Amino acid sequence: MHCPFCQNSDTKVIDTRISEDGYSIRRRRQCPKCDKRFTTVEISMLLVTKRGGNSEPFNRDKVVSGVRKACQGRPVKEEDLKMLGQKVEEDLRSRGLAEITSDEVGKAILKPLRELDEVAYLRFASVYQNFAGLADFQQAIDDLRDGQ
Repeated sequence: MHCPFCQNSDTKVIDTRISEDGYSIRRRRQCPKCDKRFTTVEISMLLVTKRGGNSEPFNRDKVVSGVRKACQGRPVKEEDLKMLGQKVEEDLRSRGLAEITSDEVGKAILKPLRELDEVAYLRFASVYQNFAGLADFQQAIDDLRDGQ
């Protein structure tokens, strides 16, 4: 890390703290050349590889937005949607990977959404899993009834 004051490339970390959300690290640094102190914030980036091959940073708001569409007209609170988004992000980050596929994001959404609202789960699954007809819906309903 270069000193922002004198551009010295050698700086010393004097304090490290993990942020409240647990996804960034705040470091206090000191430059041995000019003795000035400064703060850096380091974040871990989780990339999502789309079906087309391009990658973009994971965005919890996109998860919540997609689930919100599935929950339209259902008795689901906004706080519940935000908690679901947080659970999905925690699940994906706990895998320890820097890059995941959009397919894995969809799979990570299904379990907490099923626990939140079964109708919304069926709506989301029908789009995500490309249901072709009534047989696919019936199979998903049977799986819900069997508790799978």
